Amino acid sequence: MNHSDDSAHAPVRKLPEAGQEPAKAQFVGSPARPASFWRQLYDSLAQTVDRRVGWDRLPSAAGLATLAGVRDILRRRNLHDTNVLPTVNPPQPQPYQPWVLTQRTADGSWNDLDYPAMGMAGSRFGRNVPLGDAVLEDERDILSPNPRTISRALMTRNELIPAPGGNALIATWLQFMLHDWVSHGKSPTDNPWVLPLDEDDDWPDRPLLVMRTPADPTRPDSSEKLPPTHVNVQTHWWDGSQIYGTSAAEQDFAREHSGGKLRLENGLPPYPKDPQQDPTRKPGFWLGLATMQTLFTLEHNAIAEHLGEHYPTWSDEELFQRARLINAALLAKIHTVEWTPAVISHPTTVTALHANWYGLAGQNLHNVFGRLSSNEVVSGIPGSETDHFGVPFSLTEEFVAVYRMHPLIPDTYDFRRASDNGQTLGKTEFDQLTGPAAINIMDKLPLLDILYTLGTMNAGLVTLHNFPRGLQTMRRPDNGHFIDLAATDILRNRELGVPRYTKFRRLLNLSVPATFDELTDNPTWAKEISDVYEGDIDRVDLTVGMFAETRPEGFAFSDTAFRIFILMASRRLNSDRFFTRHFNSNVYTPQGLAWIDENTMTRVLLRHCPELRTALRDSDNAFGLWHVTEAPAAGSSDSGS
Repeated sequence: MNHSDDSAHAPVRKLPEAGQEPAKAQFVGSPARPASFWRQLYDSLAQTVDRRVGWDRLPSAAGLATLAGVRDILRRRNLHDTNVLPTVNPPQPQPYQPWVLTQRTADGSWNDLDYPAMGMAGSRFGRNVPLGDAVLEDERDILSPNPRTISRALMTRNELIPAPGGNALIATWLQFMLHDWVSHGKSPTDNPWVLPLDEDDDWPDRPLLVMRTPADPTRPDSSEKLPPTHVNVQTHWWDGSQIYGTSAAEQDFAREHSGGKLRLENGLPPYPKDPQQDPTRKPGFWLGLATMQTLFTLEHNAIAEHLGEHYPTWSDEELFQRARLINAALLAKIHTVEWTPAVISHPTTVTALHANWYGLAGQNLHNVFGRLSSNEVVSGIPGSETDHFGVPFSLTEEFVAVYRMHPLIPDTYDFRRASDNGQTLGKTEFDQLTGPAAINIMDKLPLLDILYTLGTMNAGLVTLHNFPRGLQTMRRPDNGHFIDLAATDILRNRELGVPRYTKFRRLLNLSVPATFDELTDNPTWAKEISDVYEGDIDRVDLTVGMFAETRPEGFAFSDTAFRIFILMASRRLNSDRFFTRHFNSNVYTPQGLAWIDENTMTRVLLRHCPELRTALRDSDNAFGLWHVTEAPAAGSSDSGS
C-alpha cells in the first residue's frame, strides 16, 4: 500500500526553539479559497435541486453530486469563529517541543503548528450560524414554553420505538464519542433555572432545578450584550481523550508506563479514588460508556504489543504515543465508515461516508494502490492536505445541539450469555446501570456478555415520544438530585443561543415549514406541537422540530441534523493534521497504517471477545443487529436469525 511518506519531522514553517513560548498571533492561515463562478453556479444548482426534489429522492450519483454542492455552501456560509469576540486570558499551550510534530499533546495544543491553541481543551466552541443570529432570548422567553411541559407532552416514551436494524451499540458508541469531543464542564450550583411544575406532575423533587451552563472564563465582564460564548473543557480534536485524558496528569494516571500500555485493574480501566475526579460519579456515566472505554483500552494495548514486536528497541513513551495515534484514527474510521452508515443507511449517504475516508476511488483501489490523488474527493480525506476553510477549527454549539440523541438509548436491558444458547440473566432498567452501579455490573458480568446483550437488542429511533424514561427522571450520582434530561436538552439549546427550528433551517439554507402540518407528516404530533407552542411555529425548539420531521429512508435521525453532519463530519478530519498531512507511515509507522486499514469494529470485537464469532457470523456492520445464539428447534435447520 502506497501511503504518502512526506516526512513529518521537517517542519514547513519556522517554529519556536524548544521550550520557547508559543506565538500569540491570531489565526491567519488557510484563508478560504474563493469559489469560481462555475463552482458557485454548480453549488446554486445543487441547492435548488435539493430544495425542490431532495437529495434522498435522487439516484445515488445525482444525490452525491447534490450533497457535494450542499457541503460547499455550508463550508462557505456556516463556519463562524467566536474568537473574534472580545477575549481575556485565553488558554495557553505549553511551550514548543519538537516531539509535538509527531505526536498528539494531552491537551490538544499544537495540532495546528501556526496556531497552537487551536482546538485545545479550554478553547471556545465555534458556531454554524452567524454570530449575530446566535442571540440569547431574555430569561422569560428562555423558559417559554416550559421545558418540563415539552418533556411530558412530546418526549415521554410509552414503549421503545426501535431504530430498524440498528443495535444498542449505536447508543453506547455515540456517548463514547461525545465524551471525546465535547463538554461544557461542571455547572455552578448558584442561580439555577427553576422550571414550573403542573399540579398533576409527579416530579420527585420540588422545585425542578436545572443548573446553568458554566460561564466562559475567557469572556470579559463587559460583554453581556454580545453573542453567547462557552468553552469546551475537552479537546476539540478526534484524539481519544475519553480514554487518554486531557491533561498530563490524567494521561499519567491512565498509563501503565511499561510497553506503551494503558493500565487495567481486574480487566477494567482504573478510576480515581477522589470523588471529585471519579467519572463514575458524574452525570452521563453508565454501563455502555464503561464498556466502550474498556474495549478500546484493550485495543490500545493490543496495538502497543503489535508495535513492540516490530520495534523491540522502542521506549515505553514511543510505543504509547504511536499506539494512541493509531487507536484514535481507528476510532475515527469506525465512526465514519461503520457507525454513521448504520444510523443513516440511505444508499447515497453510505457511499458518501465511505468516500470521506477512501474517496470515490473506493476501498478496493485504496487497499491495492493507496492514494491515487491528493484530491479528497478521489482518494478520501486521510492523507490529503489540511484545510480549515478559512476559519480556525473548533466544534460548535450547533454540533452539540444536533448530537443530543438520547432516544437512541433503550430503557430495559435483558442481559444474556453469549454462550449457553443466549441464556437470559435477567432484565435491568437503565437507571440501575448508571453511575458507580455500572462498575458493579462490569465486575459481575464478563465484557463478552455485556457486548452480546447490547449487540442483540435494538437502539431507539430519534423521534418524538421516544425519550428514555430513565433519563426523564434520573438521579444524579454526584448529589442524589433528580434531573429531567429531556427538559434539560431543550433548555440548553436556548441557553446557548442555538436558534429555534425554523430559524435554524433557514440559516442552514433549507426550506422552512409554514404550518405544523408541513413540519411533520404525523397529524397527531402536529396538533400536540401546536398546542404546546400555542400555534406559533417559529417558537418550536430545534430538538422538537428535528424529532418530529419526516426522515429520509434509512435514517435514525433527521435530515436537519444531517446538514451539520455534512459539514462537521468532514471538517473534523480536514482540519486535523494527524488525519491529513501527517497521516503517513513516518508518523504512524507502516504497521500502524496497516492496522487502521485492516481493522473494523467487528475485528476489534472478535480480537478481544472471540466467542462473539457465532453472533457476528453474517454481520457486515457490527452496529447492525447480531444473531441471537438460541438452540434450534428440534427438526429445524439453521437458516439464520
